[in-house]
Amino acid sequence: MSGVVRTRYAPSPTGYMHIGNLRTALYEYLIAKKNNGKFILRIEDTDQERYVEGAVEVIYKTLKTAGIKHDEGPDIGGDYGPYIQSERKHIYLEYAKKLVDNGNAYYCFCTKERLAELKEKQESEGKAFKYDRCCLNLTPDEIETRLKNDEPYVIRQKMPDTGTTTFTDAVYGEITVDNSELDDQILIKSDGLPTYNFANVVDDHLMGITHVVRGNEYLSSTPKYNLLYQAFGWEIPVYIHLPLILKASGEKLSKRAGDPSFEDLLSMGYLPEAIINYVVLLGWSPGTNQEIFSLKELEQIFDIKGINKSPSIFDMNKLNWFNGEYIRKMNPDDFHELVKPYYEGVITNSSIDLKKISALMQVRTEVLSAIPQNIDFFEKLPKYDKEIYVHKKMKTNEEISLNSLKASVPVLKSIENWDNDTIYNALVELAQQLGLKNSQVLWPVRVALTGKQASPGGASEVAEILGKDETLARINIGIEMLSQN
Repeated sequence: MSGVVRTRYAPSPTGYMHIGNLRTALYEYLIAKKNNGKFILRIEDTDQERYVEGAVEVIYKTLKTAGIKHDEGPDIGGDYGPYIQSERKHIYLEYAKKLVDNGNAYYCFCTKERLAELKEKQESEGKAFKYDRCCLNLTPDEIETRLKNDEPYVIRQKMPDTGTTTFTDAVYGEITVDNSELDDQILIKSDGLPTYNFANVVDDHLMGITHVVRGNEYLSSTPKYNLLYQAFGWEIPVYIHLPLILKASGEKLSKRAGDPSFEDLLSMGYLPEAIINYVVLLGWSPGTNQEIFSLKELEQIFDIKGINKSPSIFDMNKLNWFNGEYIRKMNPDDFHELVKPYYEGVITNSSIDLKKISALMQVRTEVLSAIPQNIDFFEKLPKYDKEIYVHKKMKTNEEISLNSLKASVPVLKSIENWDNDTIYNALVELAQQLGLKNSQVLWPVRVALTGKQASPGGASEVAEILGKDETLARINIGIEMLSQN
């Protein structure tokens, strides 16, 4: 196919952007950018029953947040508009009538009741539903009379009776189907609006779309699309069908099952750059061991040949890893600004240096939403069980912990320059004096200061942030707890 590469993302405004939608948009964008082409946004809102108020704004916001910038669309215009299907409905009937005129489509006046009876009869015979072409042989006079009487009708595509239809997909290769398996699908519904299968073919042609990217659930519909292209005498685009994205259980991702949308992931504390980086690798391989890619890099290297046929597994642990990598690459000041909202209501003590907490959290955080529960001890020592002091790996028990805490009090009291290095060196020196391993002093102090099994930062880092007085007060609480039988 010659000329400028033009791809399109054509979502239905049904409320949110799931991960499969995001991947489709991303791949279409990257195919266009890699080939110096154009990426178009088109809103497919002909299914009014599924329309959700405000959903179009969600689509705009999602693409903007993800960094996926369209070249044409409802909000910015272009030479091929309108870019909203409901604003193009006059176009589809005109093209459907052209197919009626050239014998590739026909009017159907069958009632819902008759179709329901036909479906029931075929299913009772163990057959899949297929329209019986009851209206195919209506005479021009009969059709004209019914139209004049305003009888409800649909327009159906007339499929070939014999032979096969073959198409080539960039991912799945050559696929052939028997035409006898194809139903005479509806092109124009009784409300005058087009079906998805018809509208997207007409729009793709009129908008000059050269590459069509969509999920592999549309593979079975593609022969019908090709027959439409052929009936009009139009050039067929390059098809790129994407594999499924599954959960580890093998089930499809589903909002109903609680699987997160792009918006959900953002609200959970995932960075858009990390999500995009992870999603692009769900079904595509760069052919190298590199895993971290900026969107700019992907625009240069993305290749259709790297798309896999096999389903991809959406792994939250892997996404966590990506997010952690992106967090650690951030400028410390930018990270601090990003996480400040997570401190609100958790730390109210103005004497605590939040920037120092951010420095601890940046190297230890994978998901931002986990921050509040990991830092709440800075505000107030939580209730904890003295069993935490017993740690096999740290080689501590209650007796060792009690002695270490008691011995640390005068050492910490004597420190004038209260900073991490000074505190750490003093506690390590104390361990040597007591003939203990470093962990046998540092672990009890850390537990006394945090009341937790795990915390950001070691004993000396936490002590620096808490300050001398609060550190000593908490150690004394630990001593009191361990002194009780």
